[in-house]
Amino acid sequence: MRRLSISSTLLTATAAALCVTNVARSQSTDDDWTPPRTPWGDPDLQGIYNYATVTPLERPIELADRAVLSEEEAAALEEEMAYAMDQDRRDGGNEADVARNYNNLWTDASRTQLTEDNRTSLIVDPPNGRLPPRIEHPMTPEREAAAREAELSLKRFTQGFHESYHDADVGNRCIIRRRNEGGGHPYLPALYANTAQIFQSPGYVVIYAEMIHNARIIPVDGRPPLPDSVETWLGSPRGRWEGDTLVIETSNFLKADDIGRTGVVYRNADPETFRIVERFRRTGPETLEYEVTMSDPNTWAQPFTIQVPWNETDGQIYEYQCQEWNYDLYFWLSGAREREARGEVFDPDAELD
Repeated sequence: MRRLSISSTLLTATAAALCVTNVARSQSTDDDWTPPRTPWGDPDLQGIYNYATVTPLERPIELADRAVLSEEEAAALEEEMAYAMDQDRRDGGNEADVARNYNNLWTDASRTQLTEDNRTSLIVDPPNGRLPPRIEHPMTPEREAAAREAELSLKRFTQGFHESYHDADVGNRCIIRRRNEGGGHPYLPALYANTAQIFQSPGYVVIYAEMIHNARIIPVDGRPPLPDSVETWLGSPRGRWEGDTLVIETSNFLKADDIGRTGVVYRNADPETFRIVERFRRTGPETLEYEVTMSDPNTWAQPFTIQVPWNETDGQIYEYQCQEWNYDLYFWLSGAREREARGEVFDPDAELD
């Protein structure tokens, strides 16, 4: 009975909330192993890594203060996950079959393993393994107007009355990842494409993510942050070395575009006060520890920290293909004009599904 209880608790939280993928077990630091250095003397983090794991972001409430599972419980969960993900799903007819088009073929090959220490959450602080409470603030007139415009844009999108290319988000158009998973900081497990490559040269580190081929060029030469007036979708990173650890602080996120969409900040944080600090450290010849601390006094009651193991892989990163949206913008706009020509009308007061 314990097997079913433990596995069903984490299986539900993991599969429903995260739909995440596999990870090779991370390795502990070997006392006899010396972290490599680049020819110019910096810690060498270069390699191609996979950071997928079945461990959920947040600890299931039912596990309370259980930070780790026993080996027996972990094995039972992994067995249950492997079984669940190997089942045929033939119910539902053609519509359900199409809706499930991102099936196991498109996801990482094996996605049934916890972190090596059998953690019950990727969040390690707060100690309860859960995101801090959100802080609710009254909306300002400016934010209300931006939110309304963003809502109208989404309604035009869902009803098929696209007014301009602005109705297609940069994520829809495969320009950047908008949901903070896979291809952007923080690097958190997603359904697929959980691979990144680290390059280094004197004064720079590049992190190239498989998801939407996003490359972050990070100076580590001590230069100051950009002026506050300069804003970017992904923020402006600045790196430094603390011993063998690469520390990256990112700021200058886009505060809002012309329809109220901000830069890629985590879970709709306030781009003006959102802070993210990432740490990369080798823990073995083929493993990195990725730790990220995020804070925003306007969004969360306290900072929180996430740890995700990165495991070197023998594979390679292929070009990210996002064909759904490479060509569809023309059809969106022409289809909307066709609807208007037939006398169909956009309903701004319709409820969003």
